[in-house]
Amino acid sequence: MANIINNTDLDKVAQTVANGKKDKQTLRKPIKLKGDWNLDPSLGYQFRTELSYEKGKQIIEIDSPSFLGGNGNRLGPMAYCIAGITSCFIATFTSIAAAQGIRLTKLSVNTE
Repeated sequence: MANIINNTDLDKVAQTVANGKKDKQTLRKPIKLKGDWNLDPSLGYQFRTELSYEKGKQIIEIDSPSFLGGNGNRLGPMAYCIAGITSCFIATFTSIAAAQGIRLTKLSVNTE
């Protein structure tokens, strides 16, 4: 049975650390992005990319808010930045808590 605390699989984290100590190259996990700027305003977005992850792919369409020249039809680039930074921070927080045996009962975050 996996050692999971706070929705963090500590056995997998320990294995990643052990592998990294043997070969630092195993810690490199590049994320590659190739996207296209849309020149047709009728499609409702400015930028489109398809990102791959371990179990699939996801298409992301981004449109700047109207005050920055877009139409506000999709999440803007800053929203994705904030979501990424926030989820990275909170994942680190919960992982450290889990590694110390601290079981959280609730964790919420507000960012701006």
